[in-house]
Amino acid sequence: MFHPKIPTMPQPTGLITPPAVVEPTAVTQQQTPAPAPVAPVPTAVPARLAVQLTPGAVVALVGGGTAVALVVGAVLVSMLLAVAVSGASVAICALVIRSLVTSEAKRR
Repeated sequence: MFHPKIPTMPQPTGLITPPAVVEPTAVTQQQTPAPAPVAPVPTAVPARLAVQLTPGAVVALVGGGTAVALVVGAVLVSMLLAVAVSGASVAICALVIRSLVTSEAKRR
């Protein structure tokens, strides 16, 4: 149970094809005539490349940005509030424990 079991490589079964033998061949160069110059064909370029925003799209973008900012702000403020409440509770616990310890020492 505590001894590792090392897997063993089983013997291959079935037909095994030998690797293909590549024979070198001679490279011959052919001279081809130069192609005739071709006049460049003008491509159709869109008239406007900028994104056009309609007034409704602008209002939607502003509303979405505002919503994202409000959500992120609420999350950050709630995290800050959680840290502040935790710190205050730890401080109160420390004061209570110190008070208990000092009152116990005065009784003796």
